[in-house]
Amino acid sequence: MPPLVKIRSERDHMSAIERRIADFILDNAHLLRDYSSQQLASALGISQSSVVKFSQKLGFKGYPDLKYSIGEAVARAGNEGGSSPPTAGPANDYDQLAERLRLSRTAADEETRLANPQADVEAIVRLIDDAPKLFVYGLGDDGLYAREFAMRLSLLGMLTVHHADPILMMANLSAARPGDVLLVFSEFGKLPQLFQLSRQFQDMGGKVVSITRHSANPLRAHADGALVVCAHDPAPHVAQLLYRSALQSLLDFVFVLLCHANPDRHRQLGVNLERIEHLIDT
Repeated sequence: MPPLVKIRSERDHMSAIERRIADFILDNAHLLRDYSSQQLASALGISQSSVVKFSQKLGFKGYPDLKYSIGEAVARAGNEGGSSPPTAGPANDYDQLAERLRLSRTAADEETRLANPQADVEAIVRLIDDAPKLFVYGLGDDGLYAREFAMRLSLLGMLTVHHADPILMMANLSAARPGDVLLVFSEFGKLPQLFQLSRQFQDMGGKVVSITRHSANPLRAHADGALVVCAHDPAPHVAQLLYRSALQSLLDFVFVLLCHANPDRHRQLGVNLERIEHLIDT
């Protein structure tokens, strides 16, 4: 696993001092080659031994080994993003932007795949497949992906309840029973109403699966299962595009796993798609 992905994936389980080191490295990976362990410790106001222990906890021999590995990863990313020699002209800018976006999407998809261990994803697929009812919820942009995924689940023959209105979804909680699953889409996982909705659903015996960024957030911390999305870029508008792209790829994979996990679901999908096609043609 690439070192920066490994740091992001383990950040939530780190101590306060380790999180400070992790955040500094993630924010300044391209500058890390200029920092010795003592300089890094001084910049963060911690002991040098904390930096060394942090490196060893991640599986490296020491800080120099960690720094070298991160330096290689940063250099590799830079070469991939700028392998073509620059030439003047609008056409070249057009091609370079297209290639950089493609490479960034590929990297976000790969990081997202690595951040979601197979065992965790398969456990979530089993939860969804075994659920008597599925409740799907998201607000704003998250609501668009929640609605589309709810439709896919319905095509598999699953009883799915979807709402983009928190009041309507709260009212529907009265129909929740033990074993039901609530899928909550929230990029940052910090909206109080989503956390309240999730806790009430759990109090009724249901299981909550969060779909958020790969960051520490209350929704993810208290969910029974979590799908996480990695999407990082210095430009905010690109980071948002990467999040949407990686999220869609992750949901597509979960859908494919559901089809393979239950042949009856797969057959029902074929029946429903045929019915839809017949409806459109008539």
